[in-house]
Parts: sequence; C-alpha cells; structure tokens
Amino acid sequence: MISSSDSSVTVLGIDPGSNITGWGVVRESSGRLELVANGVLRVKGSSFSDRLACIFHGLHDIIAEYRPQEAGVEQVFTAKNIMSAIKLAQARGAAVAACASFHLPVQDYEPTLVKKTLAGTGRAEKEQVAFMVARLLGRAHIEGPLDTTDALAIAVCHLTLRRFRRLESLV
Repeated sequence: MISSSDSSVTVLGIDPGSNITGWGVVRESSGRLELVANGVLRVKGSSFSDRLACIFHGLHDIIAEYRPQEAGVEQVFTAKNIMSAIKLAQARGAAVAACASFHLPVQDYEPTLVKKTLAGTGRAEKEQVAFMVARLLGRAHIEGPLDTTDALAIAVCHLTLRRFRRLESLV
C-alpha cells in the first residue's frame, strides 16, 4: 500500500548549459502531472567561473523557492568540440552542486532516453519533445525557449521512470 505522503512528489528538471540553463518544476500527485514553474537562467559573468557561480546561485534560489524533493539532470552528450563538452560538463557540475547543497537526490538522464520516454524515439526533434511536454502537462504550448521544455522533459521523464521503478518493486 502506498502511503499518502508518497502520493505527491515535486521534481526539478535541469538542462544545463554554459550560456542558457533551462529548468522546470513538475509535481506528480496521484499519477497526474502539474506544471509548477519553468524558465531559463541566462548565464552571465565576466569569467567562466563567474558563469558557473551564476548557474549555482540561480538554481540554488529556484530550489529554495519551489522545494523539489528530487532532481533530474541531462547528462553530457558527446560533442564535436571537446572544449564545448568540457564547458557543458562544468555547467552540469554547478547544477548538481546546487542540488547537493539541498541534499536533493539527483538522477542523470541521457538525452536519447528522455526523448524516447516522451516521444517514443531517441532521435526525436526538440520541437517534437516540446509538443509532447505541453500535452503531458495539459497545455497547448509552453512559453519560452526550447531549453525550458527540455528541462521539463527531463522532469517528466524522471517522474515516468520513477513510477515504473516503484511498480517494479511491488512485483
């Protein structure tokens, strides 16, 4: 039997980037998804370390405001440019550190798994994922850049796979 305290969970999805970091907060209650909040951090700073601090502090403030219980973060994908991959990994590290400062459990998700979970194929275009995110959250459209719908997709993927893991544990 599932206790009432287990019937609702709020998740922060993060699409890390060194220029724009997307974020989205989704709550699931009794199997129903609800969009709580979403947006992007437009990363600023005169040095790269300032940019990483911007990501950390921005997400820190978001976590403090919305109090998610868990987080999902996109894994670094293989990039053509090694320096871009390193910067992305560092941005991701700042995001994970912000979550860790609140003792949030963080789950990593490969972009192809997120796309497959939401759109049925790991090669789905960003617009297709955005369309599915909007539908799953009961919206006609999600305002903002694709970074925000990518972050919401990570949160929805986390909740979907979390549900499957809980069902497996009952068997």
